[in-house]
Amino acid sequence: MRYLDKSIEELHELLKSKTIKPIDLVEEAFARIEENKDLNAYITLNKEEALKQAKELEDKEVDNVLFGIPIAVKDNIITKGLRTTCASHMLDNFTPIYDATIVEKLKEKNMIIIGKTNMDEFAMGSSSRTSYFGAPKNPWNNEKISGGSSGGSATTIASRDVPLALGSDTGGSIRQPASYCGIVGMKPTYGRISRYGLVAFASSLDQIGPMTRNVYENALLLNAIVGKDEKDLTSANKPVEDFTRLIGQDIKGMKIAVPNYFMSDIVEDNIRIQIEETIKMLKDKGAVVDYVDVKYLENAVTLYQIIAMGEASSNLARFDGIRYGHSKENPENIEDLYYGTRQEGFGNEVKRRIMVGSYLLSGENAKTYYNKALSIRDDMKKEFTKVFENYDLIIGPTTTTTAYNLTDSMDDPRKTFMDDVLVIPVNMAGLPGLNVPVGFDKEHMPIGLHIIGNSFEEAKIYQLANFIEKELNLNLEVRGENND
Repeated sequence: MRYLDKSIEELHELLKSKTIKPIDLVEEAFARIEENKDLNAYITLNKEEALKQAKELEDKEVDNVLFGIPIAVKDNIITKGLRTTCASHMLDNFTPIYDATIVEKLKEKNMIIIGKTNMDEFAMGSSSRTSYFGAPKNPWNNEKISGGSSGGSATTIASRDVPLALGSDTGGSIRQPASYCGIVGMKPTYGRISRYGLVAFASSLDQIGPMTRNVYENALLLNAIVGKDEKDLTSANKPVEDFTRLIGQDIKGMKIAVPNYFMSDIVEDNIRIQIEETIKMLKDKGAVVDYVDVKYLENAVTLYQIIAMGEASSNLARFDGIRYGHSKENPENIEDLYYGTRQEGFGNEVKRRIMVGSYLLSGENAKTYYNKALSIRDDMKKEFTKVFENYDLIIGPTTTTTAYNLTDSMDDPRKTFMDDVLVIPVNMAGLPGLNVPVGFDKEHMPIGLHIIGNSFEEAKIYQLANFIEKELNLNLEVRGENND
């Protein structure tokens, strides 16, 4: 019996009635991961501890809908006693001594962590090809990327190893791989989820979020992981809410904006046509959809590069070979230790971003570039606020193309720029954004729709996403001769 094909609610009822036990789900998850090991979705498995925890849960009361459910965790989220590498040689041997706040929340719900998923090194990339452990593969076509930086989490959900996973999103790193792999991925409002224990890339942009098979389960997981945390000064003090509460409600009269800039001719025709067909469906069902102009979108990528690289160079200064992680053997002096450790430990993409970021923050450059970028970012956020005065949500394509080949260089600067423009403004403005699958291209690769909400209005995003999901009723089971 393949229990993990069932919904979370069905699994909950089976666990509650003692028809199945948590160990059944855990053993099945590891069997599926073994079947799909060529996809390279995981860096470290938590098999011994997961099986032990599953046995211990047999005698406990099933007190919540996520009790006993297997979950995968991106490998830049700290897990006590479980290796956490950030997909880097720098942390190849790092085993944390504490849990991230979000991991504590999973354990409070008696969820079972199956393993740590593959990713771009230190979350720097959009294809997961910068991973020290090799790139994860797309389950829809094993010769294509799964996206990044949360590529392993997207892969393991799409291949149905586990029903739930965590990713992190600094500039599209949940939503873009979700689009490429045909799953649902939410980047919540900045501050909605504690970042304590998330290995920092760009502290003013990073946010953890849920990656799941469908919209309802995404909202269920978000319910479990939000909340104020005294250990994270940026976490928001918001009252508890049920993110599933608007799911199932009609969208008649809902006002939706489509930025003209998002529907550029750089977006491939098959994606643009699919988005336009979805827009037509929404109009037919009573939603009001208008095309609008939004200022500063064209500045988003430049702002991101300045802010993210500057913050990355500062955050990664802690990896110096002294406290933890990789350390150069037999250094001649302290300078040689620092230089050798970072030369050996970091990959080329990470080094490039550190170098650029260090330049941007040096001397007068901090005022010229970084501070100016922060100021323009505020202007961008105000522009989004103006749009939300008249509209409930904003939509557009999540990516300009479907997943491309692992061997492709993606050296088209216009496409690369536009891919970033579609997702990065959400991080710049601290807004919530979600990918929901809306169709397939001619090669049967998934196409995603991007839904953007106002701050702390994730529930409204889920309302529209669930409506679209139900109307389109896509078959999102991975098929094809490459995926047997």
